Amino acid sequence: MFLTRWLSVSLNYCFKLITMKGLLIFIAAYALNCEGAVIVSDKKRNLLNNRPIIGILSQEQSSYLHSKYVEENYTSYIAASYVKDVESAGARVVPILIGKDRSYYEELMSKINGVLLPGGATFFNQSNGYADAGQHIYEIAQKFNDAGDYFPIFGICLGFELLIILASGRGKEENRIRCYSYSNIPLNFTHDYRKSKMFKETPSDIIEILKTENVTVNAHQFCIVDENLKSYNLTHDWLVTSHSNDDHSLEFIASVEHKRYPFYGVQFHPEKSAFEWKLSKKYAHSFEAIKANRYFMDFFVQECRKSQHSFARASEENRYLIYNYEPHFTGVLGSAYHQCYFFEPRGTVSK
Repeated sequence: MFLTRWLSVSLNYCFKLITMKGLLIFIAAYALNCEGAVIVSDKKRNLLNNRPIIGILSQEQSSYLHSKYVEENYTSYIAASYVKDVESAGARVVPILIGKDRSYYEELMSKINGVLLPGGATFFNQSNGYADAGQHIYEIAQKFNDAGDYFPIFGICLGFELLIILASGRGKEENRIRCYSYSNIPLNFTHDYRKSKMFKETPSDIIEILKTENVTVNAHQFCIVDENLKSYNLTHDWLVTSHSNDDHSLEFIASVEHKRYPFYGVQFHPEKSAFEWKLSKKYAHSFEAIKANRYFMDFFVQECRKSQHSFARASEENRYLIYNYEPHFTGVLGSAYHQCYFFEPRGTVSK
């Protein structure tokens, strides 16, 4: 009798503990979901894709490059330095073309593992161009992540500015300001930068180089400043991790990341130290500069390994990869880019 009663009480107690634990897990998951957090199961999170393929968005021809390829009249291009930087981090590249409808971007993004929005010199108000394609990519990536499908984006310089402008809501007035930064400068980290995903595990020697040496290559006439985030109520969603000062001592945001989505941006150019060599630009090419800048693409590619997207078969991969195109030696023509890939010629000559 006593044993039966003891067993009954014990089982009842255990049941209550299990029920309470389950309730707590449910409440925690619900709370995270209410904040729009990307919820991915432990099994998926720990399963890394060791064959990542990253899309790089092309952009409209600059007037200078167009003047060198008038007959070909290419629709868009990608500087080869971005391709080399991604490949050096252990991923392959698929070019993403501009001027396509949303279904093109949805289909392609379902096969690749992340998108790089590169720097450049195009405008955001051109129809069917870089900004319109970037908006499709941004919105599709949000939907993926909201569904628990991990999909990173990395914006560099112009691409970083586009991320913030898209988050602000594109309008006639762009949420960025004029500045002038054409120097190699250090990063001024925020007090809580170690709480970020990008810098949480960065080796201390890399941080020290970034903090104390002129190694981040800047080449931009526009900036995002703290007020740009505050005026559009973006501080709830975006975490600023460092600032820098332009050539006139204006403080601008140098690195940022989304608090819920795996979206990252830097105003400087990590790819230029190792892969762009125009003498007049005076890019930082020291061992320390290359070592520190290498970290950013390594980090991004590692993020992309968390995506399980893939092409159906190797033959399909092969049709999309950048290897189908040959880079042009544009540096010899006076371009700031030593090599470029060109896409979709509209003229009478196709090379």
